[in-house]
Amino acid sequence: MGMGGGPMGGGPGRGMMMSKARAKNTKGTLLRLWNYLRRQRNGLIVIVLLTICSTALTLSGPYLIGVAIDQYIIPQNYSGLLWLCLALLGVYVLGSVMSWIQLYVMTGVSQRTVWELRNDLFAHLQQLPLPYFDSKTHGELMSRTTNDIENVSNTLNQTVTQLLSSFLTVIGAIILMLSLNVWLTLVSLVIIPMAMLLTGQIAKRTRKYFSSQQKSLGELNGFIEETVSGQKVVKTFNREEKATAEFHEINAQLRDVGSKAQILSGFIGPVMNVINNFSYALIAAVGGWMAINGLVSIGVIVSFLNYSKQFGRPINELANQFNMIQSALAGAERVFEVMDTATEYEGLSADGKELREVHGDIKGEVIFDDVSFSYKKDVPILKHVSLTALPGQTIALVGPTGAGKTTIVNLLTRFYDIDSGAITIDGENIRNLEKNSLRSKLGIVLQDAYLFSDTIRENIRYGRLDATDAEIEHAAKLANADSFIRKLPQGYDALLAAEGSNLSQGQRQLITIARAILADPAILILDEATSSVDTRTEMIIQEAMNVLMKGRTSFVIAHRLSTIREADVILVMNGGEIIERGSHQELLESKGFYYNLYTSQFNRAG
Repeated sequence: MGMGGGPMGGGPGRGMMMSKARAKNTKGTLLRLWNYLRRQRNGLIVIVLLTICSTALTLSGPYLIGVAIDQYIIPQNYSGLLWLCLALLGVYVLGSVMSWIQLYVMTGVSQRTVWELRNDLFAHLQQLPLPYFDSKTHGELMSRTTNDIENVSNTLNQTVTQLLSSFLTVIGAIILMLSLNVWLTLVSLVIIPMAMLLTGQIAKRTRKYFSSQQKSLGELNGFIEETVSGQKVVKTFNREEKATAEFHEINAQLRDVGSKAQILSGFIGPVMNVINNFSYALIAAVGGWMAINGLVSIGVIVSFLNYSKQFGRPINELANQFNMIQSALAGAERVFEVMDTATEYEGLSADGKELREVHGDIKGEVIFDDVSFSYKKDVPILKHVSLTALPGQTIALVGPTGAGKTTIVNLLTRFYDIDSGAITIDGENIRNLEKNSLRSKLGIVLQDAYLFSDTIRENIRYGRLDATDAEIEHAAKLANADSFIRKLPQGYDALLAAEGSNLSQGQRQLITIARAILADPAILILDEATSSVDTRTEMIIQEAMNVLMKGRTSFVIAHRLSTIREADVILVMNGGEIIERGSHQELLESKGFYYNLYTSQFNRAG
């Protein structure tokens, strides 16, 4: 489809939501993340093997230290001690090397996992209906595709191997401690129920704060994006102080919920240190009493003290990463919330037809038959509208703001679906057509000419991606854009700034017209395409649009009524209804609503 601008006007407000209801829960989010992670099966197998080896080496250290004390240091067997120390050194060096390799492999696994998640999210965004984007700020959606996914990436990279290593370390330590002494093992296990109880209680309270933190971050990003994009308006109306004050308010909200989340989750580390130190002291006291009574050796006590540290280390590390895990889960929920939103293709019949398959060459007959529509329930925008556009005709839509002109365009393109009535193209109800097939036959040039941060050549090629350079330049000539493009330093390869801000409004509009010409649509929609330019530029654009409209069914939404005097039919809209229809001359002679609109514009121009 030859698109000439950004999102179309006339949509609903931001309060209109389309997300499916979904329970936000940790278990569900973890399962969905695992569905992505498990696709990296080979990498995960390597990580598991490396983790088992590195954990086994780490756990063998305290055991060898105990052996060294009981069999070499106390008996003063220094020759054997030297070899055991070399073996101990080798164990720790090899364990460190394996841990580094494990980190290297896990980095690749986590990045590929997040790459797939980000791809799926962006692809899903492209399938969402316009009402969804009307209900969200651009900054909030950007936050979900960047900040939230980055939180997931960091957490996967740091905690997946940590969780596996912690599990194996705890199991291995318990087995080795049981082999050394059952009673001291039971003393060591005292910390488990205490740790689970405390972390569970804190987790319940911090989760809501991390969710609020991610939400506030999205709002902040949305405000920044809007303020930066509208910087000219901010400066024109001297609203710098007001914008700063609003930013401070949102920033303070983020600071408050972020502080609560971080402070509350920060309790876990110190609390776990107290529990681990208590366990360490308890093992030392009980072990010392047992050693005095000849029940255990000094080496066993030293091994137990080391194992108690290794036993508590995984819990401590998870506690220190607790805030990251909570933040990542909250971010993942926000990502999955977007991915759970119904696309505009869900719920449609599977046998949608291709427009060309139905009729071959498109003639372009468009009929609105008793169409009614409302963006919000019980607030009608169109009321029983009927119109017929014959192939090749130019239909002009005029009327005051809010009359429903742009809504007709939104319905014809199926950006929104009608409440009642029918819309047909060449006799085929558009509800029976695939949306992509329908839109590929429509060309749209909007008032706000939207260009991408790319070369002029690629912006025109957006109308038809398989177009050759020669076809692009031919379309530019037809659109009266070739002459000014060739005067630029890089010509067609000139790189445009964001939204084409380094070109004039008229130049941007001519490029969008060239894009539409290249798309070669059967039906053309011009939505106030000349309302933002001067009279001379309007004449150039109007000449280009005449070339574009030749032989095509065209709908023209007019702001300046002088531009649509040659239209075959002019439809005058007011309050969501067509109140007058006819040619320019017929409507002037009737001296009705159109006559008053036209004469008032003429008088103002004079």
